[in-house]
Amino acid sequence: MTEYLAEHQELVQMGIEWGTRLLGAILILIAGWVIGNFFKKRFMGLTKLDETLRSFLGGFIKYSVLIVSIVTVIGLFGIPMASLLAVMGAAGLAIGLALQGTLANVASGVMLLILRPFKVGDFIAFGAQMGTVKTLGLFGTELATIDNLYIFAPNSAIWGTEIINYSRNTQRRQDIPVGISYSDDINKAMKVLQDVLDKEERLIRTGDKEPIIKVIAMADFSINMIVRVWTKTSDYFDVQWDLNKAIKEAFDKNGITIPFPTRTVEVIGGNEDAAKAA
Repeated sequence: MTEYLAEHQELVQMGIEWGTRLLGAILILIAGWVIGNFFKKRFMGLTKLDETLRSFLGGFIKYSVLIVSIVTVIGLFGIPMASLLAVMGAAGLAIGLALQGTLANVASGVMLLILRPFKVGDFIAFGAQMGTVKTLGLFGTELATIDNLYIFAPNSAIWGTEIINYSRNTQRRQDIPVGISYSDDINKAMKVLQDVLDKEERLIRTGDKEPIIKVIAMADFSINMIVRVWTKTSDYFDVQWDLNKAIKEAFDKNGITIPFPTRTVEVIGGNEDAAKAA
């Protein structure tokens, strides 16, 4: 009976010991998760840091705390760290070979953070995609398209292609094509266009950024002109839409026509049947 109790007492002690370790491991993991999220939120709340940097560092700190928590839990169960490091090294090599794309995303994210071709809030284009950057993370970048569709792009896909940043420069140039009929007065049309530009207060008129109006081609059915203006990047599309409307209304008011494509067919010979056939 005594031996039976002693045997069961040993099992009970072992159960208590392993139960305590298991409970401690769970508490450590929960604490790591809470602390990681706490530091991430703290970084996200640092207004003195750039928003892109806050997003990236917040995610980096969170995952770092979780890794430390996991290593602590492994040590809690008495696994030798030397052996663990050797196993982790071999496993890391295998995982690294298997997850080359994922590691490439992390490396690309670091390079994007260092070189800063864009920041959170910028409107960018890469490959066949374009949108406003919402977050830059360790593995990917989140964007919203013009019509508010969600895009999650792996960092390596962005880093590995040409990046166009539409928000980086504060001023942008745009050319508005205008066509008039051959029968219209070019000088009158240019004066009408100049009057439209003079009324637009959002145009930049300093240095070499003065608005210009030029005749660029005598095309098949129209005299082609170009209206070149500079605006703030934030006003780019509003000015473009408003100028197109204002130019059309001003041309209508002054009797200047914007011709449709036309084609002249010449029938050679006086044969009426041939003319009808043609």
